[in-house]
Amino acid sequence: MSFMKGDLLARTRKLVKGLAKAEPVWLKAMERISAFNPPPARVFGCRVLELKEQGVSEEEAMAVADMEYRAEKKAKKMAYARLKQIARLQGKRLPPNPYPSAIKEIQAEERKYVRDRFFNPKILKIVEKMKEEKAAAMQDRMRGGGWQPL
Repeated sequence: MSFMKGDLLARTRKLVKGLAKAEPVWLKAMERISAFNPPPARVFGCRVLELKEQGVSEEEAMAVADMEYRAEKKAKKMAYARLKQIARLQGKRLPPNPYPSAIKEIQAEERKYVRDRFFNPKILKIVEKMKEEKAAAMQDRMRGGGWQPL
């Protein structure tokens, strides 16, 4: 039955785009569900459990799942490299990376907060206050007669 859902979804998309059919209510919900990509850790864990159910030891299952993950990641990387190469040959803009690393995604989310640190007046006041407190603490230590740990 599951193979029919994808097939039905593809057929319905074509009919809606070709204006042969009105867009059904369920189409957007199905597109969101079919577009869901589970995190790599979940895929890895599920694959290890599948292999363990087939009677493979845990170490071997983890090794196989790791090899499969690395091969898939390498294939995606090569596909993106080929896509960039085609875009360069055609003189088009390079496509965005469809498989960014998790670290880069997190950094992109935090980028606006990092910029805030330098330009937001409230944060600048807090930083100035902290600098003054630190300078006052340093002066107190110097007056106290030598170095004392915090």
